[in-house]
Amino acid sequence: MPLVDPDHIRAAGQQLVGVARRTPLEHSRVLAAHCGGEVHLKCENLQRTGSFKLRGAYVRLRALDESRRSAGVVAASAGNHAQGVALAASLLGIRSTVFMPERAPLPKLAATASYGADVRPFGAVLEETLAAAREHAERTGAEFIHPFDHPDIIAGQGTVGREILEQLPEVCTVVVPTGGGGLISGIAAAIKAENPHVRVLGVQAEQAAAWPPSLAAGKPLRLLETHTMADGIAVSEPGTVTYEHVSELVDGMLTVSEETLSRALLLCLERAKLVVEPAGVAAVAALLQHPEQVVAPTVAVLSGGNIDPLLMLQLIRHGMTSAGRYLSLRVRLPDRPGALAGLLARLGELEANVLDIEHSRISGALALGEVDVEISLETRGPEHRQRVVAKLESAGFAVVDER
Repeated sequence: MPLVDPDHIRAAGQQLVGVARRTPLEHSRVLAAHCGGEVHLKCENLQRTGSFKLRGAYVRLRALDESRRSAGVVAASAGNHAQGVALAASLLGIRSTVFMPERAPLPKLAATASYGADVRPFGAVLEETLAAAREHAERTGAEFIHPFDHPDIIAGQGTVGREILEQLPEVCTVVVPTGGGGLISGIAAAIKAENPHVRVLGVQAEQAAAWPPSLAAGKPLRLLETHTMADGIAVSEPGTVTYEHVSELVDGMLTVSEETLSRALLLCLERAKLVVEPAGVAAVAALLQHPEQVVAPTVAVLSGGNIDPLLMLQLIRHGMTSAGRYLSLRVRLPDRPGALAGLLARLGELEANVLDIEHSRISGALALGEVDVEISLETRGPEHRQRVVAKLESAGFAVVDER
């Protein structure tokens, strides 16, 4: 199959006028300092439905003839593709059915339904959900809308690449979160056609990285399992169409840790005032973990911002821990009046804020007349953490454990 060409992407851009937003390109001072060169964020988290997915879904559905539209469309997704298909179908007057995993976040289920789709929770994992959607398509004649492996989907996502070139013509590196490969295929097709010297790099979570072994083997390979907070890019096998594009056009594939993903999410929230989901922040995580891989000016694509508030709370805590903003200590004290007060007074002098505390006299490691105090603190960073521990020990407190 030939690669998606610039004319296809330009036509997609014309179709999306008045449908998809031209999302902003925001400069990031903190990432620029970290990478040693200019860095911008392409904010697809601010796109309608909260991700880039509307672009490809609308172009794909708009290409259907009247007879195929009348049969309706069906999709399977954990969230972002579901919402893109639902809104695109609503705008075009097409009936849509969307299968979603049973444990998909409630806000994504509600949002997909609000765009007019018939939402059907099914399956524990996305593969089961996809199978149910395909069975529905065969049984009813509805058009199955694949989340990434179709030229129209790739052309729609390629409009992100065209916008980047228009907004920052001098760009040298573009970093893209990568799951099945639809977004990076489109961006690479658009950018390489205009300027083949621009480096396009993909990013995957270390525990859901199907692309590196697939590219090494020369064909799509399937992962036996994926385990990452970045569910939007946790795709176990690249598509055949996207594989052709990525293997031909993309300059490299980076992987990032779960810890770096949470740090990147917190950075976007604190420093850029942007809400981004774990998958959507993968490009920022790559800049934090692999700054040597990019040549400035660099654009990091924020591919989506649909995050469950409960997950956000967990990730903020995880990100703050990774950034040295929390410290958990177990301190052994003499079991006598005033000992705990002395510890707390010392922590106050060190400007460590106490979050919670637990007093325990039951432990095989304790001698008679001793007590362990488990204490969680809010700190101002790694250096402050180290100073708190060092000052406590120098003051004679027995720090048994620190995390």
